Amino acid sequence: MIEKLARQFFRFFLLLAVQVLVLDNIRLSGYINPYLYVLFILLLPVETPGLLLMTIAFAMGLAVDMFNNTLGIHAAACVLIAFVRPYLLKLMAPRDGYEGERPLSLQVMGFGWFITYCLLMVFMHHAVLFYLEVFRLNEFFSTLFRMLLSMILTVGLILLTEFFFFKTKSE
Repeated sequence: MIEKLARQFFRFFLLLAVQVLVLDNIRLSGYINPYLYVLFILLLPVETPGLLLMTIAFAMGLAVDMFNNTLGIHAAACVLIAFVRPYLLKLMAPRDGYEGERPLSLQVMGFGWFITYCLLMVFMHHAVLFYLEVFRLNEFFSTLFRMLLSMILTVGLILLTEFFFFKTKSE
């Protein structure tokens, strides 16, 4: 139990550090901003209680907001996906349900399931994030374009991270 908790704390701070120190300094054409830190929320265990899940998501979003000097838009986007996550997991549950304490990772759940889950969660996160950032509808299509480009890069980075860094032990 302590080992799992320590692993989650390490993952939290590692993804936060990568986001703040590396990825926030990358702006491709002024349109594409990768947000890898959402991977932390995506990989939390299925049995995480809803209130704890939203509190952790709020802490991650608030930490990113503090480093980026944004006024809570990351926190709002993270809390939204944390709120929607249990319903989405229930909707996407495998026929036999989720197996005990197995993680929600690409290697465990399979590519098709994971890419669908990842695309839906990242789409919701980015929609809230980018539209709160702009906060007007007269730039709807340019914001949508920025959001989609950033979503593609974010999902690509999540998949690369899953392939190279979050290997699970084969049973």
